[in-house]
Amino acid sequence: MADTVATATRHGHHRPNYMAIFWWLLGLTIAELIAASIPVGRAYPQMAKGILLVGMALSKAMLVAMYFMHLRFEKRTLGMIALTPLLICVFLLFMLMPDLLWLWREI
Repeated sequence: MADTVATATRHGHHRPNYMAIFWWLLGLTIAELIAASIPVGRAYPQMAKGILLVGMALSKAMLVAMYFMHLRFEKRTLGMIALTPLLICVFLLFMLMPDLLWLWREI
């Protein structure tokens, strides 16, 4: 065990502070609950609420991926492998958008 820690420290891989990450995730979850409970009105439109909630969810997902899945300490190729499904999803979303708009016009 000590040899593994020494090797990891030598190569620049330090142990992350998991409790700090936990507290950040807890704080973001509480902020999401508060943001979700704010009533939607003229001063606070539904779109702004959605963007705020999605932004907080993405930041939580990024924290989990970077620290608990140890992607922060991996090489760039593994990061690119992790980002590939996201790029495919965005590509498919834009490719299917004309069909979705046509479907919405029919309703």
